[in-house]
Amino acid sequence: MTDRVVVAGAVYDRGRLLAARRSAPPELAGGWELPGGKVEPGESGEQALVRELREELGVETEPLERIPGEWPLSRGYVLHVWTVRLISGVPEPLEDHDELRWLGPGEIDTVDWLELDRPAVAEAVRRRPGGDRPS
Repeated sequence: MTDRVVVAGAVYDRGRLLAARRSAPPELAGGWELPGGKVEPGESGEQALVRELREELGVETEPLERIPGEWPLSRGYVLHVWTVRLISGVPEPLEDHDELRWLGPGEIDTVDWLELDRPAVAEAVRRRPGGDRPS
């Protein structure tokens, strides 16, 4: 059986990474993640990511590069992560999240990331554009 893909965006703005706190489902509520969601039949990962970020955050984005690797989530799901450029809009927690935070250099560990997302977040942080320049 093939794992179902969940996509997430490492959304960057001025060297800061966007983190989203889950409000649902109950077993994930309160944990932080890179925003995204499930790829639907007939969608590419990039298409799903653009759709999910529009639905969840109300923004238009451009996937730039898929971060190499995939990370196992719950049974039957794997996580693929892309670096993402914000094209328009101001992110708001519209669906499945109740808070957003922009995390600058040195702030990544100030939120409680979902355990299964931590390896993907670490890889996304390594690829943060702009190095450690101030935001």
